[in-house]
Amino acid sequence: MKTPLKSSLRLSEKHATKSPVTMAVSPKMIKWFSQSWMLVVYVFLYMPIVTLVIFSFNDSQLAAVWSHASLRWYAALMKDNDLISAVLLSLKIAFLSALISVFFGTFTAFALNRYKRFQGRTLLSSMASTPLVMPDVIVGLSLLLMLVSLQHWLGYPERGLFTILLGHALLGTAYATVVVTSRLREMDSKLDEAAMDLGCQPFQVFRLVTLPLLVPALVSAFLLTFTLSFDDVVLSSFLSGPGYSTMPMVIFSRARLGLNPTINAVATVTITVVTIAVLASSFYTSRQERNRKREVAQGYNDMNK
Repeated sequence: MKTPLKSSLRLSEKHATKSPVTMAVSPKMIKWFSQSWMLVVYVFLYMPIVTLVIFSFNDSQLAAVWSHASLRWYAALMKDNDLISAVLLSLKIAFLSALISVFFGTFTAFALNRYKRFQGRTLLSSMASTPLVMPDVIVGLSLLLMLVSLQHWLGYPERGLFTILLGHALLGTAYATVVVTSRLREMDSKLDEAAMDLGCQPFQVFRLVTLPLLVPALVSAFLLTFTLSFDDVVLSSFLSGPGYSTMPMVIFSRARLGLNPTINAVATVTITVVTIAVLASSFYTSRQERNRKREVAQGYNDMNK
């Protein structure tokens, strides 16, 4: 015998299965929309880069008018001493500033994550994140005024390689701190405690346990800060001196007089190098993560035996 309650439940289920809203949005349509949207995003992001690479093989004097394929501008790039010097200077500054940023960012993140209470922690945390939200123009202008005052009082430093490196390291340290902090929060603090229970000193715990687990984050922080430094033009414009022009500064100065096709060639070379570095870093990071998970699983299995 059917009760009124059972009849009403079956009726509601029947209407729910035939709901026009449910029938309209099928999994196939959702999959098609997701793939189409992903394709649109990829085209929007990478079509300008692909266009630049294609026009780097253009033989025409005009950067935006295609004539026929040629390696003319790559040969011209090899003879452009000013641009080559700017690229080498940018690479040197980016490499050094990335090393400095990762060094200070790692210890700043370690202090903020591992030590919850110490005098000046709030000030350190706020100062470490301030460059992230401060406009580059303000940071560059403040550094310029400070360095001019120091040069007036002490006669040092003169604007050049050191001042550009100082500004880039200041900005990069903030980004490196964020990257390393996110990694430290994911790590299990019990590993450090277990190492100390086995007789390790705090520095040994950091060197033997914490630092190997931080390697993927350190590589990511290095690549991020390297890219930020290599691409920076605002801080470099404020802090550079005569004879110290980075690659972005040279490109911007030449763009005012009209784009030179040599810029397309140097941009293509840069894109190729960066792509290879990112792929190598991704492969290395994923391999390190798999090895870490395998070692942790093996350790738990050995403990349970």
